[in-house]
Amino acid sequence: MTTARIDESASHPRRLTARSMILSAFLGAPAEAKASEILSLAALLGLQESAVRVALTRMVAAGDLERSDGYYRLSPRLRARQARQAEAHHPHVLAWNGQWTMLIVTRIGEAATERTSLRETLRQLRFRDMRDGVWTRPNNLDLALPPHVAERVTAFTATPMANARELADELFAPGEWAATGEQLLTEMSAAATLADRFEIAAAIIRHLLDDPLLPAELSDPHWPGPRLRASYDRFGREFAAMTEAHLGRSFVAEISEPM
Repeated sequence: MTTARIDESASHPRRLTARSMILSAFLGAPAEAKASEILSLAALLGLQESAVRVALTRMVAAGDLERSDGYYRLSPRLRARQARQAEAHHPHVLAWNGQWTMLIVTRIGEAATERTSLRETLRQLRFRDMRDGVWTRPNNLDLALPPHVAERVTAFTATPMANARELADELFAPGEWAATGEQLLTEMSAAATLADRFEIAAAIIRHLLDDPLLPAELSDPHWPGPRLRASYDRFGREFAAMTEAHLGRSFVAEISEPM
């Protein structure tokens, strides 16, 4: 059985760069922004104008952003990332009846990229692998399998014979996730500058993307998920008010995960 491990590098705040700032902002809220607005936002965060201009040029060339009529917009290939963030921020969790959903992979695909894509999609859907080709999670989420997954798996609903709490601990490592979440909350409370809080907010949404969303019966009563979402919302309101005062409009309503 595969035991989950939290990737601490994915959740711990990283040094703010021009590229990560731009992606975090665009993945958060705005449909489009002028270069002058992006530069003003960067200045609020202590970033150099030259670095931001270089980052914008490179991001357009790489297909992260599109530019037309003087505005920059997120490219189509990154818009699905916005949907994942919205779901992580406002998850739809159902009452749990004690059962689990089990997926048996019946067709893995011939190419290594197909197999990697299948595994990554299942992890994004918050399944974990019990063994090679067998994925499961409590059935407390209203999940719709994407077509490229549905055609490769057979789904079952089952009640584990093993202790459900122990199984959840082994597969999802909720204690590790919670410990990292508590660390992020502590760091956000202690952050002295806007740039620090921006970085930590981005780290929080990265961490929420990996929230296993276990039923209350299988997680600690002090689970930090709701507090992380509340902390994220507080900074979002602070930053939106600051950008509105500085730019004349709320350029960013949420801070998203940089890539």
